[in-house]
Amino acid sequence: MSDLVIYGSGGFAREVHQLVLDLVAEGAAWRVLGFLDDARERHGLEVHGLPVLGGWEWLRDHPGVAVAVGIGSPAARRHVVRRVLGLGPRAFPTLVHPRTWVGRGVTFGEGTVVCAGCLLTTDIAVGRHVILNLGCTVGHDAVIADFVTLAPSVNVSGGVTLQEGCDIGTGAAITPGVAVGPWTVVGAGAAVVRDLPANVTAVGVPARPIKHRPPGWQDREGEGESEGW
Repeated sequence: MSDLVIYGSGGFAREVHQLVLDLVAEGAAWRVLGFLDDARERHGLEVHGLPVLGGWEWLRDHPGVAVAVGIGSPAARRHVVRRVLGLGPRAFPTLVHPRTWVGRGVTFGEGTVVCAGCLLTTDIAVGRHVILNLGCTVGHDAVIADFVTLAPSVNVSGGVTLQEGCDIGTGAAITPGVAVGPWTVVGAGAAVVRDLPANVTAVGVPARPIKHRPPGWQDREGEGESEGW
C-alpha cells in the first residue's frame, strides 16, 4: 500500500480522487491521505470525507508520499510540479482509469491523468503531467507534449502534435496532421483545421487566433492560478 495525496481540492481534484478509488477497486494499492491546497482558508476542511492537509509545505515533512496533481490549468499544474520538485525527488504516479481503451504502442509520462471513457488507438506518445479528461479520443501517431490539458470530449485526429502546455477546450476537434504551438488555448467546440502558433487563444469553426500573449505568460499566470482547485 502506497500513500498518495491529491494536490488541489476543487472539482477536478475530486474527479482524480474518484479515479483513484476506481483503480483501487481494480486492485491498485493506493491509500489517499487527503488533499493539498495553497489557499489557507481551505486547510482543515474535508473533501470527499478526507482532510485538506495543508499547502505545499506539508510535503516537506512527508517525503515518501506520492502526489497526484488535480489541477486543470496547464500553467498552474506546471507551477505546482516545479514547487513540489523544489523540495526534492517526488513520485508522481501515472493514473489511467480502468475504463480507458489503450492500444498498442501508446506511452504515458509520469504524472499523467487519463479519465474514464478515453480512447487512444495506437503509436501515441503522451508526455508528463498531461490531463485527458472524460471521453477524449486520440488517433494514431499523435504526440501530446508535457502539461497539455484536453477537456472532456476532445477529439484529436491522427498525426496531430500538441506542444507543451496546450489547453484544448471541451468538445474541440483537431484535424489530422495539425500542430498546435506551445501554451496555446483552443476554445470549446473549436475545429482546428490548420496549424496554430504558440501563445494564442483560438476559437471558432475553423479556429482562428483572437488573442496573442507574450512568451512566458504561463509563468506569471501559473503562479496565481494554483490556489483553490
